[in-house]
Amino acid sequence: MSGNARAVPIALELAAAVTRARGKPLTAPLRETCERLLVDIAGLCVAARNAPYVRAALESWEAGGDATAIGHARALDAAGAAFVNGTAAHGEDYDDTFEGGPVHAGAVVVPALLAAAERHHVAGPDLLLGLAVGIELTCRASLVAPKKIHQAGFHPTAVLGAMGAAAGVAAAVGASEAEFASAQGIAGSMAAGIIEYLAEGTSTKRMHPGWAAQAGLRAVALARAGFDGPRTVWEGAHGFLHAFARTADGDWAKLVDGFGERWVAETIAFKPYACGTMIHPYIDCARRIAGVLRGAEGKKREIEDIASIECDTAEGIVHRLWEPLAMKRRPPNAYAAKFSVPYGVAWALVHGNVGLDAYEDRSVAHPRVAALAAKVSYRVDPANPYPAEYTGHVKVRLADGTVLEERQPHLRGGHHEPLSRADIEEKFRANCAVGGWSEPRAAQWLALARRAFDGPIDLKPFRG
Repeated sequence: MSGNARAVPIALELAAAVTRARGKPLTAPLRETCERLLVDIAGLCVAARNAPYVRAALESWEAGGDATAIGHARALDAAGAAFVNGTAAHGEDYDDTFEGGPVHAGAVVVPALLAAAERHHVAGPDLLLGLAVGIELTCRASLVAPKKIHQAGFHPTAVLGAMGAAAGVAAAVGASEAEFASAQGIAGSMAAGIIEYLAEGTSTKRMHPGWAAQAGLRAVALARAGFDGPRTVWEGAHGFLHAFARTADGDWAKLVDGFGERWVAETIAFKPYACGTMIHPYIDCARRIAGVLRGAEGKKREIEDIASIECDTAEGIVHRLWEPLAMKRRPPNAYAAKFSVPYGVAWALVHGNVGLDAYEDRSVAHPRVAALAAKVSYRVDPANPYPAEYTGHVKVRLADGTVLEERQPHLRGGHHEPLSRADIEEKFRANCAVGGWSEPRAAQWLALARRAFDGPIDLKPFRG
């Protein structure tokens, strides 16, 4: 059933599903995913806490309060903490993603729910429910009209995230079904985020999750105070899908069927590299080829022996990660490099790995990387399964005619090849070290994550 033909508005269907889920135990895999998100997001906030864009986000927010911006001494109001933490969490593009979307649910929903927990003294089980509901709605909504939000010029994380944050906060604070539906309607008018950052590698994408997180908090506050929003916000003639995907055709079953019973949030993917998600399989392919070039098969080759590099790709990522090709081959700054397949492939071939240092401003001008990136080209593969799967392909042709080729059919860190809890905690500790937290302080957060859903949460020890 589509659009206005629905007997019950989608926002009310979702509200009823949350009510049914409230009294039921959540699955162990879902709880584990939410714990991992608390670990991953906090580490990213710490790693970025001294970055200029995080400092700007903090300094620009006037309102003080009693909510925690992780790693900062100054306490903010709940919306401010959500904004700063969401901006920091997504700032290095190292946060979680959802295959099939793509969308970064954790960077929006975790900051929103932590701020709500402090502001409203949310109990641990309610925090868990709120996280689960917010992440679930964000991920499921990304499947309703695949690729169309990006094609319309909007950032899915930004616009869907506001809806997910509103749903999660409403669930955590025990909003009524009518308040839940109104909060969805209000969040639909607060949702925003265009992808013009791609033109110059500017920082606006970084703030999208933070803005969405605070929008979700504000939408719920308004709804609980009696402000009303359209219950047909999702499917209405002038609703969310019409505005942000420029279509009236959506597979609403992907959003509502089994909501609160079957949890797609359990399949959240955690990133091993700090760059655009769809670049990751290409980096993995390039790293394997780099191993061969370094003599893994008995004959050492030099990077300078490479004559050309060709990659098969999905049409759906060309406008973000491949074009304009000249700029993607030579990104103007480190942030722009995060959304360049040629740069990621070249760095992996030269260095054998891609760490946070690959995306520092001093690294972008690396002469060997720049020379190699200039040799990277692409070919659109019409059979590529994107967005159902994120694949990689790199074919290197050497000056003597030798061809080295690697393919990867899925995202490492996703549901086919997930990172372990130990992997995520190792990533967390490394990010804490980058941000200047001691090992004991990092261990203190890990302990908090393990007990966060069993009782009240106290974030005051993590200020400063």
